Amino acid sequence: MTTPNDSGAVGYGVIGGGAWGTALASVLARRHAMPITLWVREDETLASINQQHENVPFLPGVDLPKNIIATQELATLAKCQTILMVAPAQFARPLVEQLAPLMRADASLVMCAKGVERDSLKLMSQMAEDYIAPSQIAVLSGPSFAADVARGLPTAVTLACRDAARGEKLCGEIGSSGFRPYLSDDIIGAEIGGAIKNVLAIACGIVMGKQLGESARAATTARGFVEMQRLGLALGANNETLAGLSGLGDLILTCASPTSRNFSLGYGLGEGHSAEEILGQRASVSEGAMSAHAVRLLAEKHNLDMPICLAVDSILAGRESVDTAIAKLLARPLTNEGA
Repeated sequence: MTTPNDSGAVGYGVIGGGAWGTALASVLARRHAMPITLWVREDETLASINQQHENVPFLPGVDLPKNIIATQELATLAKCQTILMVAPAQFARPLVEQLAPLMRADASLVMCAKGVERDSLKLMSQMAEDYIAPSQIAVLSGPSFAADVARGLPTAVTLACRDAARGEKLCGEIGSSGFRPYLSDDIIGAEIGGAIKNVLAIACGIVMGKQLGESARAATTARGFVEMQRLGLALGANNETLAGLSGLGDLILTCASPTSRNFSLGYGLGEGHSAEEILGQRASVSEGAMSAHAVRLLAEKHNLDMPICLAVDSILAGRESVDTAIAKLLARPLTNEGA
């Protein structure tokens, strides 16, 4: 749990200097005139943001507000009243552990990465609760490409928080005419959508890479949504949340656009490239590739039928070829749609 910091909380911080973290820092920088602190890992990213006002390694071609200040010192965020945690799911725990003693007891930590921690099978909010009081934690998720958000194009997302007053305050701090957070108290539902849709986007990319057609992609998206609902409801999510922005909305966006890192990974797999070959050429993380096995383990733990997600994990792990996985899915027994 956090311990109070004696100095007054002021300002906003973002942890994670990739495309999404930079985009969210831009949202805050347009909303507030004060400096926005962006913690980054790489020297090149630090110099690029502070000197060129552009994140050349991860978000090239997008001019950034000049009040975004990049740093490599987590302690710089100690006075922030609101911190957005955008580090990829598999790398977030050590950062939260380091951040926790620096935070004030009344500060908010908004989890913005989408995924399931492979070792613990925890969602990001559950992982953060190992170090920070649940009342301080919120989740931001929804259909949002980093380049769109960084350029100020209209976007709507879900902001989930158990504390209604804190959630309303966060919506006021983050929201604007171009970036619209819709408030929810269903943290699990908001996170499940973001985690599962990345795995399903890989499946849809495979469909298109294999030239199986738009009808097959639509079927994969719809049946994938059923799998999202199964896992979400098993973990205590509300179906209304799963059918909203952070669930179905994000699924539609990610499964329909080559701009998605997860979709493009699947597309390459469908064309016959290996996961190692595709991922080895990327600077950014494809969360679906990192979370697929954790999703499989959660499905097995709760005895859930999630054949599309399991097929993606088998392909990524090299247990099955793309052709074998597709053949097995198409050979499944016919059943009622609600089954």
